[in-house]
Amino acid sequence: MIDADRLREVLAETRERLDEAAGRGGRAPGAVELVLAGKYIAAEDTEALIAAGVGVVGENRLQDLQAKAAVAGDRLTFDFIGHVQRRKVRDLVGTVRLIHSVDSLALAEEIARRSEGPTRVLVEINIAEEPTKGGIVPPRLRAFVDDVSARTDLVIGGLMAMPPLHPDAEMSRPHFAEVRRLAADLAEEWEGRHDVGDLSMGTSQDYLVAAEEGATMVRVGRGLLERLRSNH
Repeated sequence: MIDADRLREVLAETRERLDEAAGRGGRAPGAVELVLAGKYIAAEDTEALIAAGVGVVGENRLQDLQAKAAVAGDRLTFDFIGHVQRRKVRDLVGTVRLIHSVDSLALAEEIARRSEGPTRVLVEINIAEEPTKGGIVPPRLRAFVDDVSARTDLVIGGLMAMPPLHPDAEMSRPHFAEVRRLAADLAEEWEGRHDVGDLSMGTSQDYLVAAEEGATMVRVGRGLLERLRSNH
């Protein structure tokens, strides 16, 4: 079981590190939101998350999200950060604040069809064009946004990316910088139609580099739990 008091301390330490990293990138404290990756946390620990002051939980699996949401009610905000199966869209829309992982036109259209009013989503970018990963490869991004834009009830709120896993966080930096550049280009091109204001990038191994390079959201879970366990 998670100790809520210790988790609150770890979150505060992480928040301080994030603010320092954002400052190194020329941004103000609070510029980067911490999305707690819920796949490392059991539903039985939901009350501890709430007691520790967790704001947003990002889930990879619908059933895990539903189990935690049944406990939390409106006391937690949920995002979906994993691969989305089209048949599960109806259960996500209206339940989550944001889907980080739109990676196909068919998925975008299904979200739009299930939505009531404008729905904001993030486009998942396969920034290193890895054949084993999902996401839109950078050369296809502009065409993808053109296609998505035919659905006027869907708004691209930004990009999500996960660079190749590497023990040296600095190896992620050029990938994060490229995501930021792609988002800036899209924001300029689609001003007034898509806001492209969020960059969801950075996980436990490289979230501070991501914050330095312009992330507005980092998805951290495993690293927090390791720090919790190391202090018991």
